[in-house]
Amino acid sequence: MVPPTSPTSPTATPVRDATTARPAATPGAAPDRRRTRLFALPEVRWAALSAVAFLCALPLDLGGAPAWAWGPLYALCYAAGGWEPGLEGLRALREKTLDVDLLMVVAAVGAAAIGQFLDGGLLIVIFAVSGALEALATRRTADSVSGLLDLAPAQALRLSDGAEEIVPVSALRVGDTVLVRPGERLPADGTVLEGASEVDQATITGEPLPVDRFAGHTVFAGTLNGTGSLRVRVDADAAGSVIARIVAMVEEASATKAPTQLFIEKIEQRYSTGVVVATLALLAVPLAFGADFTSTLLRAMTFMIVASPCAVVLATMPPLLSAIANAGRHGVLVKSAVAMESLASVTRVALDKTGTLTEGAPRVAEVRLLTAGGLDEDTVLTLAAAAEHHSEHPLGRAVVTAARERGLRLPEARQFESAPGRGVSAHVSGRAVRVGSPAALLTGDSAEATATEADGRTAVVVEVDGEPVAVLAVEDRLRHGAPEAVAALTRLTGAGPTLLTGDNPRAAARVAGEVGITDVRAALLPQDKVAAVQEWERAGDRVLVVGDGVNDAPALAAATAGVAMGRAGSDLALESADAVVVRDEAAAVPAVVALSRRARRLVVQNLVIASVCIGVLVVWDLAWHLPLPLGVAGHEGSTVLVGLNGLRLLREAAWRRAAQA
Repeated sequence: MVPPTSPTSPTATPVRDATTARPAATPGAAPDRRRTRLFALPEVRWAALSAVAFLCALPLDLGGAPAWAWGPLYALCYAAGGWEPGLEGLRALREKTLDVDLLMVVAAVGAAAIGQFLDGGLLIVIFAVSGALEALATRRTADSVSGLLDLAPAQALRLSDGAEEIVPVSALRVGDTVLVRPGERLPADGTVLEGASEVDQATITGEPLPVDRFAGHTVFAGTLNGTGSLRVRVDADAAGSVIARIVAMVEEASATKAPTQLFIEKIEQRYSTGVVVATLALLAVPLAFGADFTSTLLRAMTFMIVASPCAVVLATMPPLLSAIANAGRHGVLVKSAVAMESLASVTRVALDKTGTLTEGAPRVAEVRLLTAGGLDEDTVLTLAAAAEHHSEHPLGRAVVTAARERGLRLPEARQFESAPGRGVSAHVSGRAVRVGSPAALLTGDSAEATATEADGRTAVVVEVDGEPVAVLAVEDRLRHGAPEAVAALTRLTGAGPTLLTGDNPRAAARVAGEVGITDVRAALLPQDKVAAVQEWERAGDRVLVVGDGVNDAPALAAATAGVAMGRAGSDLALESADAVVVRDEAAAVPAVVALSRRARRLVVQNLVIASVCIGVLVVWDLAWHLPLPLGVAGHEGSTVLVGLNGLRLLREAAWRRAAQA
């Protein structure tokens, strides 16, 4: 809604914070977007150079070109992709630990030493690209967490002894009074002392519509003030605000390693140590007994090649990467192989309401006529939409959209006025029209308004010439396919999903009933959602959280796996989640879970194949004499076999089967 001009509602102007030297955002504007560019990270640049050099050398090598043509390219591949893990591995050795990356570099160099340049180059590229993706994901998450702090303005207008003073938000103290003008973001958590307005709290509570706030109500830093001025008493300093606590929770959850990850790190350490010790023993022991140096070195290098985990690496990556590629073609971006693996293990699902099960945009679901009015639905909707035509409030836009969907022609409205927290008024076709809340326009109880709100919908009263004529039932539209998605998730996990929402219990109960959810937890703040997730995980569940807002980000980060609805999702939710549903299709969530479970089964198959092949080759080399060409053929053969097995998930049929799970 457009605020009326008044001495207490001056137009806000951008100011500059002298402390931070950062311009304050324009009132109502979105916060600055901090995002590291892809090639801004050195890890990405080195990995790209290594991969390009390898891809250029590969056809020349396989095509029989002379060594001078492909040799320098392989050397560049090794240097670009191997110098950093090699250096980190040497640093780890100083701390008496053995990094698996160092083993890969040594294995690659060993392969090159006996002429297997392609095998070593493939190892280098795999690990360089993996490290680059990990670095990029870490930096992007840090960017989004830092950017969340921009939701709160840099400065505030503090009132002291009748004087106004612009101060940095960091200078606010508990008990201070601040003035928040129309269209500005609130600088601190606090309590409204004077004024009335509607406040968009979607970033904190997930409520789809602005809520009325007046004296005595609690407000949060970073939320967007509507059309009225508010005087707010500061109840928490910047470090203690809800926004700051969200940032802290996301950072804490993101830094926590999953038990599976810790277990893998232990296995890698032991495996790396075992291979190095065995290789050195194969080289040193025969030499001590006078064996020929060349043949002994050849045997030791053969062992390092056949014992190197190429097949094990490819046993895991192709199924997961193929599943990621297939999901990406169908509008689901899974951020990493670890994320895809996490999705496969979930046993419980928690769903947000607004923007996840619903579209997050209000619509007029029903026009309930009052007997006193005597007007038909189209006439009521025409008058109400004409009055709301100049309003910027989401409810007003919903009324206008409903009239246009019916093909109604809107007459011109005159003498338009907007009252914060109450509604709008205008003269339309010679009639005085008011549209607003039941509390503002009804002197007594209305059965229609009460029934509408009991259904979990928002009641909007239309008054014509001083007489209430209708109640508009406004609701958040259910997302297409949401009931089917809930049913599919129930089949996959064996337990019905839980609805976690910051919205009111009545609205939550209505949506839950429509999609088939029986476990509903409403009116939750972000920390409450995190507490629920942690409670389930302590009980042994592996939790999948699906959400879209800033208020969902801590739970997305704390859960075993998180999926964000991407079309209208906040930056922090998109970065905190393990996967993003780009097209906002509810059915894509159970489909990607089913696909991830298929990928996990193929990983197990591949690990069995890889382990058997490596075991046979290692035993052969230790117990007898494994010819180098046969060792390379066996090693590469097992690598190709598990790779091709994993690529089966690239087929279109794999997604169709997952979608029918």
